[in-house]
Amino acid sequence: MDYKTDAILRARLKKETGKATVIIVAQRVSTIMHADKIIVMNEGEVVGQGTHKELLRKCEIYYDIASSQMSKEELA
Repeated sequence: MDYKTDAILRARLKKETGKATVIIVAQRVSTIMHADKIIVMNEGEVVGQGTHKELLRKCEIYYDIASSQMSKEELA
């Protein structure tokens, strides 16, 4: 999915689901960075849980993925 379509989908999903629990499987950090809780998996194992900011600090795998997809300004 291209970035524009991804952004449109996220906006509509947020509007339609309200306060419901939503599980999203994503490859792009931008898709999930505003989630209340992100679960990071590597080779079938949970390697991190938390918000985007928490994971940037405490989960090396998440940080590596995020830094490969986003600029330093976006990571801040």
